[in-house]
Amino acid sequence: MNIVLTTLNAKYIHTNLAIRYLKSYAAPEFDPTIVEYTIKDPTMSIVSDLYLKQPDIVGFSLYIWNIEESIRVIQMLKKVKPDVLIIAGGPEVTYDYDYWLERVPEIDAIVIGEGERTFKQLLVAYAEQRDWSSVQGLAYRDGGQLKFTAPGPKLDLRELPSPFRFEEDIADLSKRVTYIETSRGCPFSCQFCLSSIEVGVRYFNREAIKEDIRYLMANGAKNIKFVDRTFNISRSYAMEMFQFLIDEHQPGTVFQFEITGDIMRPEVIDFLNNNAPTGLFRFEIGVQSTNDLTNELVKRRQNFEKLSRTVTMVKQGGKIAQHLDLIAGLPEEDYDSFRQTFNDVFAMRPEELQLGFLKLLRGTGLRIQAEEYGYKYIDVAPYEIVSNNVLSFDDILRIKHTEDVLEKYWNDNRTPRTIEYLVTSVFETPFDFFQQFGTFWDNRGWSRIGHQLADLFTRLNEFLLHETEADIDIARSLMKLDYLAHHTFQPRKIWWENDMLAEDLVRIESNILENKTPLNLENIPFQLHARNVRKSTFITPIHVDPAKAEVGQFEKVEGHLITLFKHNETPEFFYLEKEKLSH
Repeated sequence: MNIVLTTLNAKYIHTNLAIRYLKSYAAPEFDPTIVEYTIKDPTMSIVSDLYLKQPDIVGFSLYIWNIEESIRVIQMLKKVKPDVLIIAGGPEVTYDYDYWLERVPEIDAIVIGEGERTFKQLLVAYAEQRDWSSVQGLAYRDGGQLKFTAPGPKLDLRELPSPFRFEEDIADLSKRVTYIETSRGCPFSCQFCLSSIEVGVRYFNREAIKEDIRYLMANGAKNIKFVDRTFNISRSYAMEMFQFLIDEHQPGTVFQFEITGDIMRPEVIDFLNNNAPTGLFRFEIGVQSTNDLTNELVKRRQNFEKLSRTVTMVKQGGKIAQHLDLIAGLPEEDYDSFRQTFNDVFAMRPEELQLGFLKLLRGTGLRIQAEEYGYKYIDVAPYEIVSNNVLSFDDILRIKHTEDVLEKYWNDNRTPRTIEYLVTSVFETPFDFFQQFGTFWDNRGWSRIGHQLADLFTRLNEFLLHETEADIDIARSLMKLDYLAHHTFQPRKIWWENDMLAEDLVRIESNILENKTPLNLENIPFQLHARNVRKSTFITPIHVDPAKAEVGQFEKVEGHLITLFKHNETPEFFYLEKEKLSH
C-alpha cells in the first residue's frame, strides 16, 4: 500500500511535525512517504508530483494558513486520480468536520483531534477492507451519509516513537526550522486560542526528548523551536531542560520557546543570565493586551507587572532575544486602548514586537461569542476580523499601517537609534510615530513596492521632513549611524547627499594616520596607511555623539563621525568634535 503524508508549509524553511509523528506511529506495519510543499508552489506542480508517486492514500495536514491552497490541490488530485483515498487532519478541520466534508466532498475522511492512533487504525481498516466504524475519532461518509466516531482515550505521550529519526530528513536539518514538542495541552483558557480547548498538560518522556535533541544537533540542526504552548508551566521541568541545553548545545544552535512571562520566577532568569551563552535561547511571550477588562473577557489570567519584570530582567541580562506578541481586535479593546497596550509593551523595548490581528478560529470560544461583541470577519481562513462593536474598519486599517513600518524599521533592527530619538523626543508616544509614519507610507504607495536598505532611510527622511517637527540634523545623524551599522565594508552608496568637504576629509584622514583622533592605530587589527585609509574608514559630518546616542542622550553637538570597517565584523564608531579637528 502506497501512503503519502503531505502538507503545504508557509515557507520552505518550515517543517511539519504532525506528519512525522503519523509516519513514526504507523511503523512498522506501514511506511508512509513524507512530501512537503509550500503555499507558494503552483497547484498543478503539487498535483503532478503527488500523481507521479501513484499513492493509494494521501494524508493532508491542514491549518489556517494552507487550507484554501490545499483544497485546490485535493480537488484537482481527486480529478486526475479518482481512486485515491484522501484523509485530512489538523486543527483547521478537526472542528466543524461536518462542514468540511460537505464543502469538500473530495475528502474521504477527517481525523478528529490527536491523529497518530486514529490514522494507524484507519490504515489497518483500509488494508483489511473493513468498515471504519471501529476507528476512533474519525468523520467520514458512508453511502452518502456523514458519520463520526468518538475519539479514544488520550495517548500516553511517553510511549510515542520519535518523529526525528528519518534518514531522508538529515540533509535538510541545517537549512530548516526543526519543531519539537515536550508537552501537549495548555493550562490556560484564552478564548481566542485553540489550545484552550484541550484540558490539562501531558508530557513526553524527558530522556527520550534529550536523546532526540542530541541526535538533531549531531546531524546539523541549527534552529530548533519548541512548540509547547507554555514551556515554563513546570519550573522544575523548564530548569532541567535549560540546564541540559546549556550543557550539551552545539555551537551555532538556537533554541526558541513560547513562555508565559508572568509565571517566570526571578531565580530562573538569574540562572539563565548567569549561565546561558549569548544567543542560545530566544523567548516568545504572548502579551496580547494590557487591558484588564479585555483579558477578563477572554479568560486570560495575566499579571502585567510580573510579565514586565520578566521581560526587563531578561533584556538586562543581554543573553536572550525576546519576541512579544500583541493581538488587535480583542473584546472591548478600542483604538485608544490598543494604543495604550502597544505603548505599555514597547516601553520594554523588546527585540521584536509582533502586531497581529484577531482571527476567529473554528472551535474557539470567541468565535462562538462573535455576535455578542459585534464581530464581522472574513468567512474563509484565516478568519481575520474586520470590525467589532468598539473597533471600526478605519481603526483596523490605521493599526495595520502601524504593523507595516513596525516590522520594517523595528523588528528588522534597521533604525534603533533613530527610533529611540523619535519616540522619546519627537512624538507623544511610540505608537503615534509608527502609526503616523505607517499611514504616510501607505498613502505614498510604498506598501506595494519593494525596498532596498537605502530606500528605507530615504523614505523615513521624507516623512520626517514633511510630517514632523523633528530636529532634522539630529535625526539624520542618527540615521547615518543606523545605516552604517549595517555594513561590514564601506558602503558603495549612501542614502544622503555627500555633505563632507573634501579638505576636511583629507585633514581628518591625515589626523587618523598621525593618531590625532579617538581612533587609536594600535588597536586596529590590521595596518592602516595612506593607501587604504579611505577604503577602511568612512567620515561624515554628524550632530550627535554616538556614545551618548547609544544610551538615549541626544544633545545636539557638531562634529564628525569616523566609521572603522574591520572586514566582516561590526563597524566601530568614533566621534571627533569639530573644535578638535586639527588644521
